[in-house]
Amino acid sequence: MKFKRIGLGLLAAILLAGGAFWLSLDKETRGLLATVPTNRDLLFWSTPQRDAAFRALDRIPLLAKARVVPAGSAPRALPPGEPLSLPLDLDAYLASQRNAGLVILQGGRVRLERYGLGFDAEGRWTSFSVAKSVTSLLVGAAVKDGFIRSMDDKVSDYLPQMKGSAYDEVSIRQLVTMTSGVRWTEDYGDPQSDVARFNNHVPEPGVDALVSYLRKLPRAAPAGSRFHYSTGETNLVGLLVATATGKPLATYLSEKIWVPAGMGQQATWILNKTGQEIGGCCIQASTRDYARIGQFILEGARVNGQPIAPEGWLQEATRQQVTTNRPDQGYGYMWWIYPDGSFAARGIFGQGLFIDPKRQLVIASNGNWGKAASDPEAMAARDAFYRTVQAAVDAPAGAPGQPAAPLSR
Repeated sequence: MKFKRIGLGLLAAILLAGGAFWLSLDKETRGLLATVPTNRDLLFWSTPQRDAAFRALDRIPLLAKARVVPAGSAPRALPPGEPLSLPLDLDAYLASQRNAGLVILQGGRVRLERYGLGFDAEGRWTSFSVAKSVTSLLVGAAVKDGFIRSMDDKVSDYLPQMKGSAYDEVSIRQLVTMTSGVRWTEDYGDPQSDVARFNNHVPEPGVDALVSYLRKLPRAAPAGSRFHYSTGETNLVGLLVATATGKPLATYLSEKIWVPAGMGQQATWILNKTGQEIGGCCIQASTRDYARIGQFILEGARVNGQPIAPEGWLQEATRQQVTTNRPDQGYGYMWWIYPDGSFAARGIFGQGLFIDPKRQLVIASNGNWGKAASDPEAMAARDAFYRTVQAAVDAPAGAPGQPAAPLSR
């Protein structure tokens, strides 16, 4: 298939929507953006096209539409800490991960910060599924605020258009633990998988695009009986929160996290074709602000000493609720859980947010793997890097860290 080039249409759209952004890009990135296809899902774009687009999705209307997540006027300081000594070739690791940004906080201080792929501290990079874990926290906030009565309420209590579908008897708790039992295929390399076909689905008139697609899916197993990863369901979580609160997700995110947690700059949230934020994907933020999210969660997601979710809810969300198909990782409320008590949010192209309460450690990373989450080598290398950082934090002052025991111990 030949890609349709955006060409002059792209240039016109950028100049109208944000010419300063276009002019700030180097010649190579501008050239790559001009080749980004408008008629094929981004899962099947080339690596150079994704390099260019992941820093620009929210700025180019022909690629995607987004809603702004306003920041406040008092950003949280990230003071420098003691530089972290790692027993590895950091440049080689970052190159192998195709890393665009890496920020490591320990005790709230920056111990390491690096950028690549022509990206920098001021830019915004798309999160992919890291957004799932942020949406999870908004579920907790909606419970605390009384918009959601109980995690055991049914999805159709809040989304009546799902009545009569396989989701009719699924609870919110089952939705956030991906145990609905509804059939879904999440194969990033298959254009016929649900995760790919959904992007090209034409919704019924007057029906949200997500509802239109999901309510036609059949049941594959009893609700609550198995874990099965589904981006569609996390998107449904986002729609449920927006419907329950009566607010766009971007607005609620700004109110509950972005402003009170002191994010350094505004973020954006990509919208689906019917104008709803995609709950399971695609918040655009700086790498430092992803790290600030991690620090906010590490400190209990509290504002003025009060948690934004019910007492104990965050602890439930970030401990294993169900087993997965990986013996070394469980699943919480849209968080990946390691047996050592650490937990992580993961995006399919190398985006990550790792939180280790024991060591007061946060690792935020952005990247563009050559393959999506099906790249086992890249995933294993990132987990090994997390262990190496843990060991370096544990090492006596002035001593280089050694690789830590596996996270699965």
